Amino acid sequence: MSGDGNKKQFWKRITAKVPGNIQHVYGAQHPPFDPLLHANLIKAGNKPPSTTTPGKPKKATTFQEFESITSDAWDVGDDDDELLAMAAQNLNIEVVMETANKVIENHSKLQEKRQQQMDKMTEPEEKDSEEAHEVEEEELEEEEEREEGAETTTDLSFSSEALPLSDNRLVKSHSEAPVGSPKEVGAEQAALHRQQSLPHRPVIPLVARMADQNTSGTPAMTEREASRLDKFRQVLAGPNTDLEELRKLSWSGIPRQVRPITWKLLSGYLPANAERRESTLQRKRQEYFGFIEQYYDSRNDEHHQDTYRQIHIDIPRMSPESLVLQPKVTEIFERILFIWAIRHPASGYVQGINDLVTPFFVVYVFEYIEEEVENFNVSSLQEEVLRNIEADSFWCMSKLLDGIQDNYTFAQPGIQRKVKALEELVSRIDEMVHRHMQQYEVEYLQFAFRWMNNLLMRELPLRCTIRLWDTYQAEPEGFSHFHLYVCAAFLVRWRKEILEEKDFQGLMILLQNLPTMHWGNEEVSVLLAEAYRLKFAFADAPNHYKR
Repeated sequence: MSGDGNKKQFWKRITAKVPGNIQHVYGAQHPPFDPLLHANLIKAGNKPPSTTTPGKPKKATTFQEFESITSDAWDVGDDDDELLAMAAQNLNIEVVMETANKVIENHSKLQEKRQQQMDKMTEPEEKDSEEAHEVEEEELEEEEEREEGAETTTDLSFSSEALPLSDNRLVKSHSEAPVGSPKEVGAEQAALHRQQSLPHRPVIPLVARMADQNTSGTPAMTEREASRLDKFRQVLAGPNTDLEELRKLSWSGIPRQVRPITWKLLSGYLPANAERRESTLQRKRQEYFGFIEQYYDSRNDEHHQDTYRQIHIDIPRMSPESLVLQPKVTEIFERILFIWAIRHPASGYVQGINDLVTPFFVVYVFEYIEEEVENFNVSSLQEEVLRNIEADSFWCMSKLLDGIQDNYTFAQPGIQRKVKALEELVSRIDEMVHRHMQQYEVEYLQFAFRWMNNLLMRELPLRCTIRLWDTYQAEPEGFSHFHLYVCAAFLVRWRKEILEEKDFQGLMILLQNLPTMHWGNEEVSVLLAEAYRLKFAFADAPNHYKR
């Protein structure tokens, strides 16, 4: 045994320096150590080592000593395994029995209390045999039960006949749970029993409930909308509307009920003075139809027939088709676009202008109907109402185009400048996206020209465009200047999808068909918030564009 002692002393002395001393890692790659399963290994490890030659061995060098003893690192009879075996034996003899006794005692108390509450006097039968079976199984599953702990408490059944005492997972969870007074235990069991007796209902996360409230028109959401609507009406009801306050309210969206009058005020079509509004409307509407009488018959003249033919071709390409393909709507749009082109010879009609009529027309139709305009037969409205909608749409579209007319003059220099500014801005805020498109030779003009020409109307559903224009109307130079930052935020919004495309064709298909059909007010609000952040950082600091 002297050799064994020397071996143990050696490993204890230089265990930190000798490689290869394997350690058990329980719960990772090795199963829990069980003396019942490893009995043979333990017995083998306890065998006495082979006898050595008598006499004092020759002094070994450091390397020779290491070489002669290295194989012992994998010997199952090392101190580590022996200590583990002893600990496992002590665990099964002392801890398991103590835990089993607590389980039996605790379960008996709970069983008696439950039976008193439920007025059932039956006692579990063959308790002794079940307790013995319970102790036997706990010896085999002690380590597994330690990990499961109190998670198994929900498996408890409140039927005394269906409660198996030999279910180790069920009983172990009660032994580990804090044991209170009998009154507390009884109250807890009674509450659980009432809960289980109710019909099963799925648990809905709080986030989902909040989302449902925001979309289903529950009282909480209705109160918020009503409060916003009251604020708008208070501002609009005064003799002189505070346009600055109206802009602040409109930035985060305008209620449908007051959107028509708000758009007319913010676009400059109507004066802030309430007394002058009616006379202004009458005058502007008469002026528009005076243009119709004066110019519209010339649409087939040699000088204007090309313009009219292009308008006639472009209108059926607009969306929503269910609206613009109605003959009455097509006729209204043709008149609006032709009159604008005749009155603005510097630019004339350019493809893309036709899309800018739709939001104004739809919003002003809302003034007279309750249902969605896409499924509404516009010809059912009175002729006078249609004339008013047409004239209002013409003048508000004209106000919008007055601020971005250089987008539509010869060579469209306004769009060229904005696309270049977008490229420089994106290179500053997301260099990875910028370099990715450069790598695959994607030019910003190839996809962003339409974003500037149509003000993102071809990229977003109509409902999102109207919400976007609420903010554009409220933001100074919203359609000309703020739109640049919206486009930058919109591009970076698809960062993940852009970086996943690895060729020119895939990038162009993505950028021209971005998946926004299911977007709503929430997505647009996030987009606008990010655009405002970019504007705040870059608008008053043009050097930020430069490297």
